[in-house]
Amino acid sequence: MIELKSEDELAVMREAGRIVARVLAAVRERARVGTSLLELDELAASILDECGAKSSFLHYHPNWAPNPYPGVLCTSVNDAIVHGVPNEYRLCDGDLLSIDFGAAVDGWHGDAATSFVVGTADQADLDLIATAERGLAAGIAQVRPGNRLGDVAHAIGVIGRAAGYGLTADHGGHGVGRAMHEAPHVPNEGRPGRGLGLRPGMVFAIEPMFTRGGGDDYRYGDDGWTVLTADGSRAAHVEHTVAVTEDGPLVLTAP
Repeated sequence: MIELKSEDELAVMREAGRIVARVLAAVRERARVGTSLLELDELAASILDECGAKSSFLHYHPNWAPNPYPGVLCTSVNDAIVHGVPNEYRLCDGDLLSIDFGAAVDGWHGDAATSFVVGTADQADLDLIATAERGLAAGIAQVRPGNRLGDVAHAIGVIGRAAGYGLTADHGGHGVGRAMHEAPHVPNEGRPGRGLGLRPGMVFAIEPMFTRGGGDDYRYGDDGWTVLTADGSRAAHVEHTVAVTEDGPLVLTAP
C-alpha cells in the first residue's frame, strides 16, 4: 500500500530532510585527503544526536544482507556504487566518494545522497557526477500529479544512456515515509506513460546510480553490503527525497 502524506506529515519529513542536507554538507566539508570513512560516520552521528534525530540506516537489516548495517552513513568510494560501509580507509587524492544518509524525525524519514571528488579531480569523474545530477534533476521534474513512474524513470535513463553510462541493474529509488524504504520501487530506466500514476501526497527517493564503464552488472563486496561495479569502473550516486504536490515536485531534502 502507498500512503499519501498530509501537509503536517510532509512538514515533519521536511525537517528530517533539512537534517539530512546539513549532515551531507558537513561530511563533504570534512572529507579531505587523509580523512577516514569512520571519522565521517562519527561526524554524521554527532549531528544526529545534536538534532535529536535518529538514523535511518543504523541497524537496518533487509533479508538479503548478512548482518545489520553498522553505520549511519553509506560511504562508497570509486567503484563502490552504493551501501559502502564506513571503515578505517583513509581518503586518497582523486577518490570519488558517494555519501548516502538518512534521518528520521518523529518516525518520518528523509533520504539523500551526493557524490564528489576528494582533492584533485579527474575530468571524467566530474562529468560522471554532473550527468548523474542532471539525471536526478530530470527525474525530479517529472514528479507531478498526472505523470507516471515511467516518466520519472525514462527521464533519468535517457540522460545516463546518452552519456554512455551504466545504470546498475536492480537498483533505483523507492517510496519514503514512516519507513526509509516503502513501496514502490522507482527504477532509473523505463517507458514514459507507464507505471503508477502520481498523486499529491506521494513521496519518493529519486536516486540515479551511473557507472563510467557503461555496464549495468554489479557484485557485492566482502562485507556483504557494498555494491561494486562488475568491471571496476567508477560510479556516482545522487539522491533526493521528493513529494508530489498540486504545484509539482517538493524536494524535502534540499538545503
